[in-house]
Amino acid sequence: MDIYDLIDDFLEHLEIEVGRSKKTIENYRHYLERFVMLSQEILQKDEIKPSDIDKELIRKYRLLLNRYGSENGSEDLKIITQTYHLIALRGFLKYLARRDIKSLDPSLVDLPHIIRKQVTFLHFGEVEDMLEQIDLSTESGLRDRAIIELLYSSGLRVSELVNLNRDSINLERREFMVRGKGSKDRPIFVSKSAANRVQDYLDARTDSLPALFLNNSRNTQAVDTSGNYRRMTARSVERIVEKYARLAGITKHVSPHTLRHSFATDLLMNGADLRSVQTMLGHADISTTQIYTHVTDAHLKEVHEKFHSDTN
Repeated sequence: MDIYDLIDDFLEHLEIEVGRSKKTIENYRHYLERFVMLSQEILQKDEIKPSDIDKELIRKYRLLLNRYGSENGSEDLKIITQTYHLIALRGFLKYLARRDIKSLDPSLVDLPHIIRKQVTFLHFGEVEDMLEQIDLSTESGLRDRAIIELLYSSGLRVSELVNLNRDSINLERREFMVRGKGSKDRPIFVSKSAANRVQDYLDARTDSLPALFLNNSRNTQAVDTSGNYRRMTARSVERIVEKYARLAGITKHVSPHTLRHSFATDLLMNGADLRSVQTMLGHADISTTQIYTHVTDAHLKEVHEKFHSDTN
């Protein structure tokens, strides 16, 4: 079979049998088509076959991938992006192996070592400082307070937050389900304060639109064809968080994801176990959650000094 046909079959398998999201399928197609394009260049062939994929081709492919941006006059591919290319390729090779199609053993495709960035998070006092900057006499102010409190109290991703509808969240029980990455559902729990702030915002609204958070901008681009304000975008939420962090005098870069980091860090510092935090964040692999153990080192030192006997 033509390699592009095999890629199509693999992507259909991911969509139907594995349940991967449309965005993931889109990205995998892009990564694998780039692999074919660069492989054709390496082998100087118009077409490549699965049997052409060997360790030497992978070595040269990784070299080209690392130099891809420089040679094309664009920004270099980050290590994490190169890793995504290789993860997609390994998945494709595993699929070929299951179909008994001769190609490279997927275990021979090594992933680069990634040095994770230092996690940035806010202490509770810093979050309070941000909230104090919000003017609650306006509908947009009520919305902004609800957004920041909900992000901090729930650990939601910004993409999950902007897709919420009014009927998505139970403010009385203060819990609901959200569909996150990989189309996986997970429980979300909300603090009493955050639930009250969301209710305050909803009470101030006079529309019956389903979206939980609306863009109140007077810009005509923020209005749909019916003249109603549109659902907020992730970028709009980012601007809101950045705005209040700046007004609060916080010098480090603060984003909606910083509030998610802060949620996880606060749980761990107050004694939550890593597995529970993993579930609440919706991480598929606990190794992703383990990045937060580094930011709790200071807390562990406090515990050591408080409870460990001094030989003096």
